[in-house]
Amino acid sequence: MPSDLVESAPAKVNLTLRVLGRRADGYHDIESVVAFADVGDRLTLTPGDTLTLTVVGPSAAQTGAEPDNLVTKAARILAARVRDLRAGAFRLEKNLPVAAGLGGGSADAAAALRLLAQANKLASDDPRLRDAARATGADVPVCLDPRPRVMRGIGEILSAPLPLPRLHALLVNPGVAVPTKLVFSGWKPPANARRSAEYAALPKMQNEERLLDWLASETNDLEALAIALEPAIAEVLASLRGAAGCRLARMSGSGATCFALFSSFTETASAGKGLRAKFPNWWISEAMLG
Repeated sequence: MPSDLVESAPAKVNLTLRVLGRRADGYHDIESVVAFADVGDRLTLTPGDTLTLTVVGPSAAQTGAEPDNLVTKAARILAARVRDLRAGAFRLEKNLPVAAGLGGGSADAAAALRLLAQANKLASDDPRLRDAARATGADVPVCLDPRPRVMRGIGEILSAPLPLPRLHALLVNPGVAVPTKLVFSGWKPPANARRSAEYAALPKMQNEERLLDWLASETNDLEALAIALEPAIAEVLASLRGAAGCRLARMSGSGATCFALFSSFTETASAGKGLRAKFPNWWISEAMLG
């Protein structure tokens, strides 16, 4: 029997997000500092001749039909680039909420590409993997090697990995799905010119205090747009900002998941406990970002 191969699919958190403009193809150019959480989905591949996908876990019912899943989409796209690619049976343990601003589907697709690379003895830097990632979705390239980076373009232009300090975070989703396309459709260019973000200083921000100060000076340009569509996001942010020890609270990606940064696990866990008692239907997870 073939041996199972397993990969984690960590949640992607947009620590910052600037929208720079709308492109002729309808997409938007962005700049975003991303980090990855130690929580996420889990993908298993049993190598074989037939491509299949089984989804289990808390968010399995929200993942949609198999043909639309990014795991099988990524596999088919890679198969078109790698002759005689061997796939097999995928089993996705879906733990992250869907359409939540955490790049869950993209992380799953990236994990699928890493598993297929293992099964077919492809090098991790094989250009066909990168090409397949770009063709699968805008967030898939950054999830292929999940380390802190700056994303630009529509997500395909990536900086070198950033040696940022690990951060204590609480991730909270109020149980609403916010379609990315709908949020972006409401974006309009700002009336006033904005200063350029000082991304060049990021590789030197290995001190947590300095990084937190820099993050506080930045924004998520989609936050107000997402709140207009789903007011529950504002309630999440207010609850996080009111938690003892919260250093910064912001929405991730196009929402609806928000994150709060704390100085210790004790503060993070205490905030999580309080929110679970008050909002038992919210998805809440303590995490380390890095």
